[in-house]
Amino acid sequence: MSAELAKQTQATPARRRGRIGDLLVRWSFMVPAILLLSVMLAYPIFYTIDISFSRFDISSFGAGEWVGWENYIEVMDDYRFWESLKVTMIYLVIALPLQVVLGFSIAFLINAEWAGRGLIRALFIIPMVVAPVVAGGMWRMILDPLWGILNYWLGFIGIGPLDWFGDPTLAMAAVIIIDTWRWTPFIVLIATAALLALPKDVFEAAKIDGANWWSTLWSVAVPLLVPVIAATFVIRWLGAVKMFDIVLAATYGGPGKATNVINLFIYEEAFRSLRFAESAAMAVIVLIVTMVLTGLFLYGSRKLEELF
Repeated sequence: MSAELAKQTQATPARRRGRIGDLLVRWSFMVPAILLLSVMLAYPIFYTIDISFSRFDISSFGAGEWVGWENYIEVMDDYRFWESLKVTMIYLVIALPLQVVLGFSIAFLINAEWAGRGLIRALFIIPMVVAPVVAGGMWRMILDPLWGILNYWLGFIGIGPLDWFGDPTLAMAAVIIIDTWRWTPFIVLIATAALLALPKDVFEAAKIDGANWWSTLWSVAVPLLVPVIAATFVIRWLGAVKMFDIVLAATYGGPGKATNVINLFIYEEAFRSLRFAESAAMAVIVLIVTMVLTGLFLYGSRKLEELF
């Protein structure tokens, strides 16, 4: 017994050295990516943080006199900042669930056996390759209240003409429609790949048991896809919170401030009002809020993976 214990004691340091060596090898593969991210991301972030605690020196285009939390206090007292955050949250709360539901529903439909589904899959890629500014301008013409084709079609069923960019509610709806048109295909691609990776024997067993299309979707496919749906929501959240270009091209934050999302507001304050220090403070606040919410979403997605 003592000899066996001695062998185990001798093997423990060797095993520990092996684990450390394996860990070092893994991290060595990540070093190039870490260096690249440090150069591309760390400097702009620290530059923004430095400016947010200082008065901006326009001559050197950098931080001037240190003012501490003064810029943050001024931002917190600015009602326009909170209004733009509210507009952004309204957009996110409506657009994200809509895109995820549409994306997975369409993916399930185009993965069923029917003629022409390959062509439909290819067509769904088109909105993804259209530049956001081009998409915003194109949809601005489609939704034009006077000669837009959408109002022309709605006229056949007795609706309209609708002032898509003059009414605050319709303007937000227009932004959500444009963003959904552009990003739902991205979710469709993820959902299609997830559906193709699901075990076929489960669906065959459901078919043998007499499950119809709806029962197969709701009782078999959806529970298996819950972790993927949660991960897709997090990925799309990280993209949607940066909403800027579509609003800039389609509504420019109007009418009034109805679609003035936070990134457009920061852009306006920085490059039109030249309030760079205050804009930097806004950007840091938005970054912190985004990181906290992303952490909560990731925690929730891990819990869903454990449940399913």
